[in-house]
Amino acid sequence: MKGLRLLLKLLLVASTLGTQGQRQVYFREEFEDGDGWKKRWVESKHQPDYGKFQLAAGKFYGDKEKDKGLQTSEDAKFYALSARFTPFSNVNETLVVQFSVKHEQGIDCGGGYVKLFPATLNQEDMHSESKYYIMFGPDICGFGNNEVKIIFHHQEKYHVNNRTIKCKINKDTHLYTLILRPNATYEVKIDNELVISGELEDDWDFLPPRKIKDPYARKPRKWDERPQIEDPEDKKPEDWEDFEFIPDPEAKKPDDWNEAMDGEWEEPLIPNLKYKGQWKPRIIDNPNYQGEWVHPEIDNPEYKPDPTICHYYNISVLGLDLWQVKSGSIFDNFLLTNDEEFAEEVGNNTWGLRKDREKQWREVYEEIQKKKQAEEAKKKREKEKEREDDIWGLDEEDSEEDLEEEQGNDGQMLEDGAARAFRKNEL
Repeated sequence: MKGLRLLLKLLLVASTLGTQGQRQVYFREEFEDGDGWKKRWVESKHQPDYGKFQLAAGKFYGDKEKDKGLQTSEDAKFYALSARFTPFSNVNETLVVQFSVKHEQGIDCGGGYVKLFPATLNQEDMHSESKYYIMFGPDICGFGNNEVKIIFHHQEKYHVNNRTIKCKINKDTHLYTLILRPNATYEVKIDNELVISGELEDDWDFLPPRKIKDPYARKPRKWDERPQIEDPEDKKPEDWEDFEFIPDPEAKKPDDWNEAMDGEWEEPLIPNLKYKGQWKPRIIDNPNYQGEWVHPEIDNPEYKPDPTICHYYNISVLGLDLWQVKSGSIFDNFLLTNDEEFAEEVGNNTWGLRKDREKQWREVYEEIQKKKQAEEAKKKREKEKEREDDIWGLDEEDSEEDLEEEQGNDGQMLEDGAARAFRKNEL
């Protein structure tokens, strides 16, 4: 059995080597065939109450049909959905993971990332503990905790990026791209713009550090790290009074003072009119300053290079394994490829074509909402004023439902009119 597994691995490596230099598109999904996605994506049955995805473009978009993606639709739910493709390896190949996500609900706590799984994954049993190779994308929870997480599986452990990458938290669609290269370097782009790059060994704790502090090195006893010192030649003036209180010179011991009964008599203290404060010598630069002592480093005997970091042989499933408090995120434009330039081109032809129109529509939509809220607040104030003026309570039969219905109708008319105006201007 071991021999068979080794043979399969060698065949897969050979197949990978044979495709070097050729563009490979391992997976691409843009939801262009309506409900056809339901045949390609599998919902996990690991637990019965997973949240449901729906195909939607959201409340604002560039093109209502072309901009549809998988949208989370239920608040405070876990989600588990995945799509399978022909297994591939990224050994000796660049791997580009790219997708877009829009948090139009104003996400407060939840995931917006994707996971890549091995071919052995049972999609109907996928859950948060299922083994995965790569997790990549925005993870948001609370004010200020809006980061792009990149987690790699290596040597049976998960390793998260140790450099902070801030994600976009507004309500527009954003494109996220992770590039892994065969030379163990990486890049992350947001909206096709580079935000971070580096070496995998440096930015993840896959291996022990290359250098460690020399355990036998010690700071010399006479090493002076003080940049400034008190001037040893500065002396306190003879007339310097540094006692805040002094015995009262005019006080006299009472005639009836009994030291046996009252103890030793002491003059009461009064404020010292000549008091100048606590004297301290002036501060000067330390002529013997040697700088901060730096612990010398040596090569770490436990460090060994590992050329297999982020090498995966049977990547075969892309999954959305998420938790969201407030639903409404829309995932679209999934792409797995070995071609960086092609990924950028795809991003420009999908996200890039929609971003400006979507932003304009969002701004119109938000303006509609402001006007709607203002109208509702105005009507509510008017109703309250009418009730206050009617001292006999004749208007008490007006129900809150009637008020809400009026507000809803007026708001919908306002929204529909603005939407038509926006579309007319587009045409």
